[in-house]
Amino acid sequence: MANGAPSQIRNGELLAAVDLGSNSFHLVVARYEHGELRVIDRLRDSVRLAAGLRADGSLDENRRDKALACLARFGQRLRVLPGERVRAVATNTVRRLAAPAKFLALAEDALGHPIEIVSGREEARLIYLGVAHGIPESADRRLVVDIGGGSTEFIIGQHFDALEKESLQMGCVASTLRFFEDGKITAKRWHRAQQEIAVELQQFAADYRAQGWAETIGSSGTVKAIGAVAQAAGWCETGITRTALWRIRDAIIACGSLDKLRLPGLADERVGVFPGGVTILEACFTALDIKQMRVCETAMREGLLYDMIGRAEHRDPRTTSIDALAQRYGVDRAHAERVEATALALFEAIAPDWQLGEDARDWLIWAARTHEIGLAIAHSQHHLHGAYIIENSDLAGFARHEQQALAAILRSHRRKPDTAVITALPERLRRPVSRVTALLRLAVLLQRARAPESLPTIELKIDDKSVQLRLAQAWLDAHPLTRTDLEQERDYLKHLDVKLQVKADEKLAA
Repeated sequence: MANGAPSQIRNGELLAAVDLGSNSFHLVVARYEHGELRVIDRLRDSVRLAAGLRADGSLDENRRDKALACLARFGQRLRVLPGERVRAVATNTVRRLAAPAKFLALAEDALGHPIEIVSGREEARLIYLGVAHGIPESADRRLVVDIGGGSTEFIIGQHFDALEKESLQMGCVASTLRFFEDGKITAKRWHRAQQEIAVELQQFAADYRAQGWAETIGSSGTVKAIGAVAQAAGWCETGITRTALWRIRDAIIACGSLDKLRLPGLADERVGVFPGGVTILEACFTALDIKQMRVCETAMREGLLYDMIGRAEHRDPRTTSIDALAQRYGVDRAHAERVEATALALFEAIAPDWQLGEDARDWLIWAARTHEIGLAIAHSQHHLHGAYIIENSDLAGFARHEQQALAAILRSHRRKPDTAVITALPERLRRPVSRVTALLRLAVLLQRARAPESLPTIELKIDDKSVQLRLAQAWLDAHPLTRTDLEQERDYLKHLDVKLQVKADEKLAA
């Protein structure tokens, strides 16, 4: 599951983050030194994946091949790094693919590492984390705006915490194609773009303004390009001012077309997407009443690196998300803790034979803590309700496939396992998800009494596909319901490719 839960990071170790953006693909490699990151290598390729997204959700073959060639180059650079020190994420364009699994399989093969698809709000959290580590610390609230190729993220945060997160499907590539498809740029088209983007911003602009912030920060290549033009033209000394942005707008319209677009400080490779980025930023300045924006060099890639450090130091936002979700839906905490303890006892005995690592252990913990959240809706089919909640909630720290995997575990933790849902997961997840599901089912079954009574001694015998539970004869005689449940569970676990045997032993203590 992904690259596994990272172990403690040692001083001098290398970490790497890969960002499959809608405009550019990025790789950053950094050395961990005394609690800080020192970047030692960066690679970037203007793939423009968003430009290859067709209306039916398929991806243009030439654009796909360019993306895979880029990832192969990145993969060569990453060969010296262990898998647990690499994180790769895909954003808006891959989220919008009709069949993302097909592209991901090819992409992961080219890169040599798993790739996570992150939601817009998770992308926003990672962006803010990267920005917060790239600027001086302050107790003031900050607004961060990140204009990507296919989406734009808006975050209000304080210190290192993202308090409000929004993601809109509008980016520099998509907006340029939408408003200036034939390359012509006119004042009329620009005005139309401003109106349409303003409608999108209305969803949250008033709420954001009411909350307020002390400083506005822009990140991403688009914002940096706009800032570079503003300084090169002498329209502002630092960052981006409202007046400088208006002068850039007027200069773009005066050029009349993309073919003729030439501005001081604007790189040739940025010309084809620059107007779309400027239209978005101008609308943001207007809707959010921004007068000046600071430009930050760090963004999501750095956020990924710091998120890796947090996970290794047991500051995993995923655990925080799970605990908050359990509390929100009124989970019986005492019972969940008993199920978790039983599941972990089984895990410790079985994990070596089933080759389950720390990542699977995390899944088991999170599933135990949330396996009853569906009861907040109804007891009947509560495993289905719980799976729906997990899959459709905004859970900080989780990639899309991680939520789908956790939802599959909850969906199959009682009654007949839903093997179709498990089979729909990426191939590398199917076996560990099936194994974790089996362990959770046994733990729930053994704790069915929902009482703090001690369980009997359980002896386990395990091989690749079978589990033998040996329990005291006296205990089984005193718990006929559990005996019946275990006998029925043998048939259910066959669907998870696990053979369960239950043996009564008169010599074991009850």
